[in-house]
Formats: sequence, C-alpha cells, structure tokens
Amino acid sequence: MTLFPPGDNRRETRPFLPDQETGGYYDGKNMALFEEEIDSHPMVSSLLNKLANYTNLTQGVREHEEAEYEDGHSRNLRGPQMGTFIGVYLPCMQNILGVILFLRLTWIVGTAGVLGTFAIVFMCCACTMLTAISMSAIATNGVVPAGGAYYMISRSLGPEVGGAVGLCFYLGTTFAGSLYILGTIEILLTYIVPSSGVFVAARPEDEAWATSNNLRVYGSACLALMALVVFVGVKYVNKLALVFLACVALSLMAIYAGVIRTVIEPPDFPICLLGNRSMKNDKFDKCAKTELVNNETQTTLLWALFCNGSHLNATCDEYFTLNNVTEMPGIPGLLSGVIKDNLWGSYGPAGVFVERRGSVSEEVQENLVMDKPYVLNDISTFFTLLVGIYFPSVTGIMAGSNRSGDLRDAQRSIPVGTILAIATTSLIYQGGASVGKNLVIGTLAWPSPWVIVIGSFFSCCGAGLQSLTGAPRLLQAIARDGIIPALQVFGHGKANGEPTWALLMTVGICEIGILIASLDAVAPILSMFFLMCYLFVNLACAVQTLLRTPAWRPRFKFYHWTLSFLGMSLCLSLMFISSWYYALVAMVIAGCMYKYIEYRGAVKEWGDGIRGLSLNAARYALIRLEEAPPHTKNWRPQLLVLCKLDSDLEVKHPRLLSLTTQMKAGKGLTIVSSVLEGTYMGRGAEAKTGEQRLKAAMQEEKTKGFSHVVVTSSLRDGFSLLVQAAGLGGMKHNTVLLAWPAGWRGAPDYCWKNFIETVRETTSAHQALLVAKNIDRFPGNQQRLEGTVDVWWIVHDGGLLMLLPFLLKQHKVWKQCRMRIFTVAQMNDNSIQMKKDLQMFLYQLRLDAQVEVVEMHESDISAFTYEKTLVMEQRSQMLKQMQLSRNERQREVRFLRERESAPLPYSQRAAPEQVQMTWTKEKLITERNRHREGVGVKDLNRSNVRRMHTAVKLNAAVLTKSQNAELVLLNMPGPPRNAEGDQNYMEFLEVLMEGLERVLLIRGGGREVITIYS
Repeated sequence: MTLFPPGDNRRETRPFLPDQETGGYYDGKNMALFEEEIDSHPMVSSLLNKLANYTNLTQGVREHEEAEYEDGHSRNLRGPQMGTFIGVYLPCMQNILGVILFLRLTWIVGTAGVLGTFAIVFMCCACTMLTAISMSAIATNGVVPAGGAYYMISRSLGPEVGGAVGLCFYLGTTFAGSLYILGTIEILLTYIVPSSGVFVAARPEDEAWATSNNLRVYGSACLALMALVVFVGVKYVNKLALVFLACVALSLMAIYAGVIRTVIEPPDFPICLLGNRSMKNDKFDKCAKTELVNNETQTTLLWALFCNGSHLNATCDEYFTLNNVTEMPGIPGLLSGVIKDNLWGSYGPAGVFVERRGSVSEEVQENLVMDKPYVLNDISTFFTLLVGIYFPSVTGIMAGSNRSGDLRDAQRSIPVGTILAIATTSLIYQGGASVGKNLVIGTLAWPSPWVIVIGSFFSCCGAGLQSLTGAPRLLQAIARDGIIPALQVFGHGKANGEPTWALLMTVGICEIGILIASLDAVAPILSMFFLMCYLFVNLACAVQTLLRTPAWRPRFKFYHWTLSFLGMSLCLSLMFISSWYYALVAMVIAGCMYKYIEYRGAVKEWGDGIRGLSLNAARYALIRLEEAPPHTKNWRPQLLVLCKLDSDLEVKHPRLLSLTTQMKAGKGLTIVSSVLEGTYMGRGAEAKTGEQRLKAAMQEEKTKGFSHVVVTSSLRDGFSLLVQAAGLGGMKHNTVLLAWPAGWRGAPDYCWKNFIETVRETTSAHQALLVAKNIDRFPGNQQRLEGTVDVWWIVHDGGLLMLLPFLLKQHKVWKQCRMRIFTVAQMNDNSIQMKKDLQMFLYQLRLDAQVEVVEMHESDISAFTYEKTLVMEQRSQMLKQMQLSRNERQREVRFLRERESAPLPYSQRAAPEQVQMTWTKEKLITERNRHREGVGVKDLNRSNVRRMHTAVKLNAAVLTKSQNAELVLLNMPGPPRNAEGDQNYMEFLEVLMEGLERVLLIRGGGREVITIYS
C-alpha cells in the first residue's frame, strides 16, 4: 500500500500518516462518545493498521512498484526486500573502493611515506566514521523516505540549509561521475590499449597536452554511452552492480595474495637507476651502459639516449658519464625493510627528479632536458594536496542511505551496513598504504597484473554509472520539494518517473569535469562538496541532540553530540587542508543558494532543528531582556501598529504600514494588530483570515514583524487588550502608531471616544504615541521626497520628536529631505540665546538640522478663537440636551460643519424651527439677552478659550513656516483628565492640524530616548 504518490509532500503536514479511507474503521458504535472528532482524531486501531501496511519506495524509480496487467490495470508488487548486506554494505563498498585505490594510492604512499599516508588515511576514515555515526542516529529517528542525505539534512536543519547542502551533495556526486569516467579512460589508455590515442605527441614536452585531449575525447564519448544506458533504464545499472562489485572484490583478493606472495618470492619488477635518479624503461631493454656480445663490448640503447653516438668514444651527458647505472628490485618484499626505509615522505615541485633516498651520486649543474628517460614529478606535491586527492576514496558512505526506500528495515540496515563498510575499507586502505613506493599496484597482483587492470576498469565504470544514476534522482528530489523555484523543471521526467531533464543537467555538469581532464584536479573539487555535506550531517545530529526535542528518539544509541562536533570540526579542517580556495568557493556557492532559497524559495514547515534552535535562542534572549530595562542608547521605537480592517477584512490604511517600514527599516519589534468585534467562537475564522490579509499587506509594504487579530466584545476592550498584552517578556512594544480618526464629527461617538481612551491608556502605560493625520497621503516606499521635514518642538517629553526624523531619513524615501527644528519662544525668553543653545544641543546629539525660533507674543484672544470655542461648546451642549434621531444628528453635524467652514462669521441654528442668522462679535450680547438659556461669550469655559487660543496661534505659526513641508511633526497635548472634555480635546487637535498636508502627532512615553553621551 503506497500512501504518497510521486511528488506528494503531504507527509510533512501530519505527525503520522495521512488518512485514506476512514469509513471502514469507524462503523462500530462502541466509541460514540468520540464520534464527533473521529475525522481529526482517528482511532488507535486505524492508526496502527496504516503503519503496519506502510511502504516507501524509491523516489523517481518505480519499475519495481507496479506491473501492468494485459488489460491495462496495474497491481501492486511486494515492497522492496533488500537487507543490510545487499542494500547497504555492498553499495558502500563499491563506491568507496574505486579509482583512487587503483590509480593513486601507491603514488600517495610513495610521496607521503608510510607515516604520512597513515595520517591521511586515518583523518579521512575518522571523518567518515564520525559522519556515519551521526547519520545513523538521524536515519534511525523515524521513517526515512527516499532522498538519502538530502532528506535527512533538510528535515533536520530546514529547507534553506537542506536545499543548499543538497545541491552541494548533488554537485559532488556529479563531479564524482567525472572522476570515475576520467579514471576509466586513464586505465584504458595507459594499461589496456595505450596506442589508441587520437592525439599523439610529436615532442616529449607535448605529452601532457596529448594526454589531456585524449582524456577529453574518450571521456566525452564514455559519458555519452553511460548516459544512454542510464536513460534506457536504471534496472540495467542495478543488474550490472553485482558484476562490477565482484570485479572489485576479485582485484582486492589478487592484491593481498600478491602481498603475501612477496614474503615467499618477491616479484621480478626491476627499476633502473642512474646514480640516484629513477628512469623509465620504456625506451631501453637493458639497464646497463654497455654489454658484452661475443667477447666484444658494445653500447646499449640506454647509451644512445645519453650520448651522441653508439661508439664508445662518443660524447655523453656529464651526469651519465660520472654516475653508474644500477638495477634494484621494485618490490623487494615485506621482509626487506622497505617499510622502514620509506617511513617519511618526499615532497617536491613539479619537474624535479624522482630520486632514491640514501643513494649517493655525483651531482652536476645542468638544465632539465625533457628527452632524457628520467622519472619526473608531474605536479607539485605537498601534504594538503594529497589529502584532497585521497579523500574521494573514502566517500560513498551515503550510498546505503540513498537506498533507504529500497531497504527492508532502513533503521537497522543503514547504521550496521555503513559502519561495517567503513571499517572494512579502512582496514584495506591501511594495509594498502604499506605496499610500496612509486609503483603501479598491478605489479603486486597474483596470478596476473591483468586481474587488477580489468578489475579497476570495471570498478570505475560501475562507480561512474552509479553516480550518473544517483545524481539526477537527488536533483529530482530537491526539485519536487519545491524549495527552489528555478529547479521545478527538473522535477519532471518520463512516465515511469525517470528524471530525464535532471539527467541532461547532470550530463552537462559532468562534462565540465571531464573537460578539466585531470584526475588530480577534479578530486579536490568533489572533496569539497562531499565534506560540506558531511559537515552538515554532523551539525544536524549535534543540533537535534542538544535541543533534546521530544521527537528526537533515535534507535541507534551509540552517538553523542561531542562526536558530532568532532566530526564537524574534522570536516571543516579537511576542507581547508585540502584546498582553501576550493573550500571558500564551495561555501560561497552554498551561501548563495541559502540566500536564494530564503528569498525566493517556498515556505516549508518540516519541524527542523534550526527552528527549534531559534526558539531556544529566542527564549534565552527574552529571559535576558527582562533582567533590566534597555538603556537610552539602545532605545528604538518598538511599534504596535493599530490597523483597521474594512468589511472585506482588507487593510483600510496600507500607508500606515509604509510609514512603519520607513521608520523601522527592519530593525526592532513591529506588531501589526487589528480588532474584530464579536466573539471568538463566532468570528475565529475571520480573525485568521484577517491575520493572513495583514501578513499579505505587510509583505507588500515590506514591513518586517508580526501580525495579530483579536476578537473582543467591543473595540474599546480590544484596543485596551493590545496596549496591555501585546508582545512577550522583554520584547514588548514601547510605541503605539495609529491613524487620526478622519471624519470623526460625522461618526458615532464611540469612534472618537475609543481614540481618546487609547491615548489615555498609552499614557498610563508610559508608552509613546504616534498619530498620523491624512495617512493615505503619506508616501509609498517607491516614492522619493526632497523637501523638508519640520519638527515643532513645543515641550520636551523624552526627545522622540527629534529622534523620529533621524530614523525616517535613514530610509530612501526621506533620505534627500532636510530636517528643520522650530521651537517657540515666549515674551520673557531670549530667542537669540535659545537658538544658540538649541544648535549646541543638536550638535551634541549628532543631528544635522536647521534651527529656527518662533516668537509668539502675548495677544488678545481673537474673535475667531471665541467663535471656535463657542461652536465647540454649543455643539456639545446641543447634542447632550436634545434627543435627536440618527438622521437628525447627522443633519445637525453637517450643518455645524458648514458653519465652521465659513471664514470668520458662521451660522447658528438655535432651534429646529428657527431661521439661520449670521453672528458677529457685537451681536453676542444681544443674542444672549434674547436666549438666556443659550451659551454666550461670558459663559464660555475660560480653560477652553485659552486652549483654543493656543491651538489657533500655533496653527497659524505652523502654517506660516511649514505649509509646504513634506511632513510636520508636532507635540501632541495630553487628553483631559475627565471625560467631559473629550469632545473639546478632539476639536483642539483638529484646529491645531488644520490646513496641513501630512502631520504626525507625537506624544512621548515619559522617558528619555535620546542622549548626548556615547
């Protein structure tokens, strides 16, 4: 029973398995008490039935999953039944034992020496063993579907890290295919058919050029042939896997049989030395200068290579003349002391002679001549280079985990098979490290060197096919997860699931490695990518272990976070030891992919460890934040934005979010909230929809923060709840931002009363308050303003009035604006000294602003002030005393607003049946005598008159100086202490802001938010 179709990601959304057919399990009546929740809470018997029938097949390859009947209907075949030996141990062995063992191990031993090679082998094998332990813990922590290391890393560290490392693992596997193909062609052209090269060197110095081009031509042809085999069907690759592995096993047995044979009878493999310099014997047959033929001394072919003639008195090379030619056994045997003689390495630059240590020769000054048969270093050798070249020989430990969907019991097979394979190959490599120096390993083979040649050839072919089979499926798994939009095309394939497009991509990348045409240059590249993958496997295990999440319950118990950290450190060290510039390139590639997935990738919730780590870090930080209030230097506005949703649950004023973005620039805390009136049981779904709409609006306006919608019995209670309880611990808001209630005169009373109560509560909570008038006229994030930002500093309430313009100017919208600060001087103030003091204060605050002092002299209260106050109080009295219907009240409001729009005189309606009449200052007393019960000038509240006078004078001054400013910031006066003056308070603020385009009223929270000290 297959629970998931290909590409289905529903398994990520539920802790167990998704429902299939629920009806058959719940027909009984014994559990009627739970029947209403049966869809979301299945019975235990149902759950166990699904788990018992669960199978998970390899992603992409489905030949063994379904077979077609003749009539076209499909039937399910039995699930995969591979055990530990076939499913994990043998694939790991085949991938680990490959081209490096046959072509480079003896050269590494000869260059690094026995001790150096043991050190290299130990470091690399320790790295893979520690990684295998971490991988075993992850693999046994629940069901591991197909996907191997990518699945384990992505589900442990999140889609960003998983996708980036998964692509690195894909590139490593692809370049491994290039490595194996190059090894195949090198064996073919060097040992099997050396005369079949397309390019032939005319001169000795052109041999490297010819060899590289031959590798490119034959490698490309071999790649095309292998890609065709993989495209036809992966089942043919799987059938050949055992044959290739048998060749590897036979080769290993032949090598060790030959090593044992050297104890009894060392093989006849002579090496010719001139002085202490090794020579290639492909151009001469006898290791001697002269030979005795028929009692006559004659020169040999070797003589002709160093002399200008074959006669004995010919002129010869000086070094050839001064030194003797000697012959020594290439493989002297285990009992000859060769191990002791070759304990230490001999590194050198490219082009130097390969010399036998301990031998004495007569040195001469000569230029390097390429036509002499000397053995030379073809590349510069040093310890770190050998580590990078050798490390691919221990990769392949993921071969078993990549087949996790084909295993009978992956949780048991992966740990046992992988660790046994690493232990076996480690012993093989440690034994091979002491074989010999500067020799082809085939000379050891018994009974014939051709066993090694044929075995190594088929081994490299099989490993290359495995890489070309596994890499496209890994890319397909990444594409089907949908975390990288650019790779979606590679998730498609043939009807049977074969990843055709991914195979083409893999062949293209593999061709790049073949065009490099150097086994030694490709090896460090894939070492970097594999080491990057192993590093994050260890990190995933360490993070899960340290977090101690309840879901972390691996069956493999022999792990510890210290081992994972040790493996991670070893991987990182080997990366930089092998090649620091390749390591940096691999990290840059992984980092770019991480940021790309984070920016453009799909949102996935996989319960990863990074999220758990973030939660732990957030909890720790929140606890630390509560220990002490933030210092003034660390203060920044942590905003609670009170948004209003319309009837369609859309944000009514999106420019409020734009202003938030421009003030915050992504720094600090932002909570965007709204209130729905009703009960949560009735409007819970609307609240969730409202939150989604808020998040969408925040993304559109590039506002970084949190969204929250609460449902309360009244809007008043909701605002109060948010002001008191929004945030958590030390991450609480200290500033409230909301829009000015435009049209409040025509709105129901509770609208402006809610606004005033919010002002009172923020004051009681010692929180700052920002009120934006004409918020819909504020600039969007794409606009660029170049005017002035004017600050009217009337009273000092903490310095927020001067800090906000500085924050706004950090955003590109306001960056080109100039900041101007206006302050008001009274009659007894020295305005000149005030300006100097303010300029010095701004200099100490490191603020760049133009300063201006506005003098407001004492003057008589104008008739306009009396009129404004009279209209305000009269309106309040009328609305209190008269029980007007809703329509009548709206008509009264419209009538009064029309009177207020008149320049100085205005119209008043005393009673519904009275006619309108125009007021002047002189008629006030007459009208008062006529209507004793009405409101006259002498009956006006003196406090209201003074407040209105201040509002009118300040508004006139602001209009004079700042009418054309892009933004005006004003001190917001506090609300009245009793509720009777609430409506008058709204009138005062309306008069204060009258005629201004964009206004931001600011009320401090009662603490200093800006300082002159460093």
